[in-house]
Formats: sequence, structure tokens, C-alpha cells
Amino acid sequence: MIQQNRGKLWVVATPIGNLEDFSSRARTVLSDVDLIAAEDTRHSAALLRHFNIVTRTISLHEHNERDRADELVRRMRDDGLRIALISDAGTPLVSDPGFRLVRAARDAGIEVCPVPGPCAAIAALSAAGLASDRFVFEGFLPAKSGARRSRLQELVSETRTLIFYESSHRIEDMLETITDVFGGERPAALAREITKLHETFIVDDLNAIVARVRDDADQRRGEFVIVVSGAHDDDERREREGRRVFELLHRELPPGRAAKLAAEITGVSRKRLYST
Repeated sequence: MIQQNRGKLWVVATPIGNLEDFSSRARTVLSDVDLIAAEDTRHSAALLRHFNIVTRTISLHEHNERDRADELVRRMRDDGLRIALISDAGTPLVSDPGFRLVRAARDAGIEVCPVPGPCAAIAALSAAGLASDRFVFEGFLPAKSGARRSRLQELVSETRTLIFYESSHRIEDMLETITDVFGGERPAALAREITKLHETFIVDDLNAIVARVRDDADQRRGEFVIVVSGAHDDDERREREGRRVFELLHRELPPGRAAKLAAEITGVSRKRLYST
């Protein structure tokens, strides 16, 4: 049982699909605390009802977190309130609200305790068959196409495995952009609806994944994790050299002509150089 002699914050992971992934420790914590701070109380209500958890809930989301964090920290510090933080699914703070609350609690000297469990990014990485010793979690890319392309261009030479989240209404555009920027031969995995009834993994190069998603409407439904192999060291060096040559030529030539010549010299895609 949880000790009641002081305020405390638990960060509790909840299922991303399959309810059997909900740990007994998580259920105990949520039953014993005084208050559950949930990203969407209506969404979490179904989970709590299923496990007969009757603890009172309060919303904590991206639009109210700054103000509500101060209120909750005060209640933990002054009233000894025991609070659990949950998101709609998975591990809080991983592309979900909660960072401000956790930081404020730490700053106030309140103990913060993780209750680990499901995380879509780690679940996808574990089953993708791509290098997992070093990886970078990027979460959701910018919604606007120009900003999304710019962010991917910053990552094109990253040698660690990359993990992204994406929604159903942007998945096709996102995959086409990442293929254009990274090159279609880059190994990748598209994980859809992880732990749910229609879970699928497509593990191939980016060209093949884009074609599958374009041709099969079912592969554009649900929630997605995209895992992409990092650039090889040789690719990274060639990319840097291509950009260096392009910048030198661009001082004297129009960008299109400079990119064409730099591509011929270094073997880097003209389109990639021209878009930098």
C-alpha cells in the first residue's frame, strides 16, 4: 500500500491498446492515490471503469498544464495529496503532457515515482528489426509541410535509428516526404495499431512502405510509429561533402546549376542538395 504521510507524484503508464498490458502495480497505485491527473478524463474513464478504479480525476492537458501544475504541486506540498499522472495511452510525457508538472514537483522537493509500462515508441523499436543500441525519439514532426521537410533535412545525416509518431490523416504525406529527403532505399518499419486487433508491421525500405500505404487504405488507418534506420557513416560523409561542394559552387552559380554539378561530383542527390 502507498504510504500516506506525505505528498507524492506517480507517473503511471497505461495500455496503448491491449488492456492485459496494464500492470498490477499501476492498478494498485491508481486505486490508492487521492487524485488522478488525466490528459482527457472522459477517455480515461473507460479504462478506470474496466478495472473498477473509482479514484477522482482531474484534467491535465497541453492547454491547462501550466496553471494546473502549480495548483497540484501546492496541494501535494501543503496538503500531502498523493497524485497519479496518466496520459490517454502509454507512458506520460512521451509526446504527451506532464513535463511541467513533473519539473514543478521536482523543484518543490516532491518525490516523483515512475510506474513503467507500455510505450509505443519502445514497442515499435523492439519489433522492427533495426539497430536498437542507439536511437533518437523525434515524436510528431511539424504539421506544415515546409517545416516538416526542414526538420527531416536536419536529421538526414543522423546515424542513430530514428523513431517518429504520426496520425492517420498525415501518414501518407509524412512517408512521402521522409522518402524524398532520406532516400527510398533507407530501411524502415511502419508499426500500426500496436497491441490492438489490427496491429501490423511493414518492415522494408521506404520506397516499398510508401507504395504499400498508398495502395492499401487499411494501412492509412489508426495510430502509427515509424522507425527509420540511421544513415551509414559513409552516407553522412558524402552528404557533408556534397553540401560543402554545393555551397562553394553556389557562390558563383545559380542554385539549380550548382546542385546539378555538386551532385555529379559527389554522388549526392541533386534534389537533396537543392533543397538544403
